[in-house]
Amino acid sequence: MERRRDNFGSMNEIEAVGEAAVLNMGVGGEEAIVARERPWIFGLLVAPNAVLANGVIQGGVLAYLMSQRGISGLRASQIISLLTLPTTIYFLWSPITDFLIRRRTWLLIGALAGGSLIAAGFEEARLDSPMAIVLMFVGACFGQLVVSSCGGIMGALKSERSRRLAGSFYQGGSLAFGAASVFVLVMVSQRSTHGLIAVVAGALIALPGLLALAAPKQEVIVEDGLGKTMQRIWSEFKDTFLCWRAVPYTLTMLFPIASGSAIGLLPGVAKSYGVNGDHVAWMNGLGGAMLMAGGSLTASLISARIRASVAYLTVALVNAATLGVLWLGPLLPSTYYLGITLYLFTIGAAYAMFTAVVLEFLGDSGKSGSGRYSIINSLGNVPVVYMLALDGWGGDRWGARGLSGTEAVAGGGGGGVGGGPGGGGGGFGYGRGWGGGGGRRFCWLTF
Repeated sequence: MERRRDNFGSMNEIEAVGEAAVLNMGVGGEEAIVARERPWIFGLLVAPNAVLANGVIQGGVLAYLMSQRGISGLRASQIISLLTLPTTIYFLWSPITDFLIRRRTWLLIGALAGGSLIAAGFEEARLDSPMAIVLMFVGACFGQLVVSSCGGIMGALKSERSRRLAGSFYQGGSLAFGAASVFVLVMVSQRSTHGLIAVVAGALIALPGLLALAAPKQEVIVEDGLGKTMQRIWSEFKDTFLCWRAVPYTLTMLFPIASGSAIGLLPGVAKSYGVNGDHVAWMNGLGGAMLMAGGSLTASLISARIRASVAYLTVALVNAATLGVLWLGPLLPSTYYLGITLYLFTIGAAYAMFTAVVLEFLGDSGKSGSGRYSIINSLGNVPVVYMLALDGWGGDRWGARGLSGTEAVAGGGGGGVGGGPGGGGGGFGYGRGWGGGGGRRFCWLTF
């Protein structure tokens, strides 16, 4: 719960102190806080953007609809590349979710506006027309308000256990809703008119936004005047980013660990392992998304006593090791099935722990939590970009084994550096982004 800076501020501070006292009472007290904060709900709150970004835009629905309507593959890829831009630059407008109204209200606005604009874009006669592209681009921008709102709300959770669970459910829900929406929308498009697919797509994005009404209620922090508000925001940004503690966390965001870049490239080498198209569609489609969602939820079993940064590095190294099956194993279907299963499951767990690290880096949401969360999360998309290029280069140079081998070596090497000088990285195929104290075992703990 955020403390409201008004005549009731002192009462809310007393409540905050009371919560801290309950947490210090032990496991029973923390369980009571977790039950009240309902971290599982973040698996539902992320649904609008999961459908929009992970399903419609980057999940293949838009590309499929464009192919149905006679739009060339090159033109479709150019449009989709443009529409993915908001997932990287949304930190430019996401701070608005820290102001004026509650974050959960901004989440509802983002879902309703995003769904309406995507539906309007799908209603256009041609999906590659300037009007359709503008409508879908603006819709994607509104969809990112869901991400920043969720980040700000998660950052206000008091219990570390709640934060870990929230991150696991958030990533698991994002993967599951994205995959399910692809299945539903492709099936509908095969049996309906353009108008119906527009309505269904808009509804799948907008209607889950109503779940924001069940989100944890957090009041807007009100300062006495613009000057004090800006002073507080600057203080929060300085405490998060302009300190020695921020250096290893920033490296964690930027290092090539668990980037997940191979997710979209491995289907291209499946033929080398003797795997046919139907099996690829299942392993790297709905089935693969369920594996990643399962991995994300499994990460919630990792004890909150283990620092998120340490747990993340450990899971990321295991993920890199799973690529050794595809890299060094025989070129057989069984090798592909085993390697993909292990890789997708562990990358799901890594995504969940990545969100936990983002929240650990963020600290308390305060007044600027959504803005700071968006900046940190956007940094996490950087490795996805350069690892796509690096993995592709490895595949071109050394063939099917070279792709997985390149990411395995980069991930293992990045993990080795992370365990020494203090790095570590992360990622997500859709955009892992669409937060101390401690000892000395890893460099994260030395700052």
